[in-house]
Amino acid sequence: MDLDDLHIFRTVVREGGVTRAAERLHRVQSNVTTRVQQLEAALGVVLFHREGRRLVLAPAGHLLLGYADRLLDLAEQARAAMHGSEPRGRLRLGSMESTAAARLPGSLARFHVAHPKVQLELRTAPTAALIADVLDGRLDAALVCAPVDTERLDVLPLWQEELVLIAPATQGPMRSARELQTRTLLTFGAGCAYRLRLESWLAAEGVTPERIVEMGSYHAILGCVAAGMGMALVPRVLLSADPQAVLSVHPLGRADHAVATTVLVHRRGAGMPALQALADQLVADTQVVATVSGGTA
Repeated sequence: MDLDDLHIFRTVVREGGVTRAAERLHRVQSNVTTRVQQLEAALGVVLFHREGRRLVLAPAGHLLLGYADRLLDLAEQARAAMHGSEPRGRLRLGSMESTAAARLPGSLARFHVAHPKVQLELRTAPTAALIADVLDGRLDAALVCAPVDTERLDVLPLWQEELVLIAPATQGPMRSARELQTRTLLTFGAGCAYRLRLESWLAAEGVTPERIVEMGSYHAILGCVAAGMGMALVPRVLLSADPQAVLSVHPLGRADHAVATTVLVHRRGAGMPALQALADQLVADTQVVATVSGGTA
């Protein structure tokens, strides 16, 4: 078993099969298949179950994937260390969708110009999934909503977000959380930190919503709220990133539920020059925004 074998194996998993993995690796399919079979023979286990032309990761494959991620990450860090402190190589960043839309475009553009040797990959997902991927080595770092309950991560606070309720433009002032009892609430699925904030706020007010509709993007949520389908809880900064939606905005009645801190997390002891450079860029941009606004970003 060598690093090249692990790289091929991981690529097959990520691409969902040999055909796409071969395209990504610029190899012929038969070579990829042979290397996977050789890896299985060397380890004495079955890594994939073959269902026709489809590969399904076996339990041993799931176990190996975690080790492969860590070993390949360490190899990348070793290569970077041999070239000094210059940021280079692949940097896999995760982010909540709202943060990616409203906070990251300018910062990532500046980072891309300043560090052309870094291959940046960005994936959006809810907070719980992002933290799991960082801990399992599938992401190098992620922007998530605090608090982060783990001793295995380093945490860098970046932004304070004000969470607000959004409703159709015709909605009048909201006097009480009980007005949401009969309203449809639009949210992301389980694992979304802002959804947990909404549910916690409503539970504190003794409110159980009659209907929750899960959606996969903030663009869909904003559009459906504007069309009159329901209400949602979003960071206020997101509204400036999508000014086309015609909405009414309503502050929460509970300050302890209305403020959320966005933090950058990565595995403790797994820092590398590219990640440090990104953290420095985000901190610098956060300070600029705070100075311009005269307060906390």
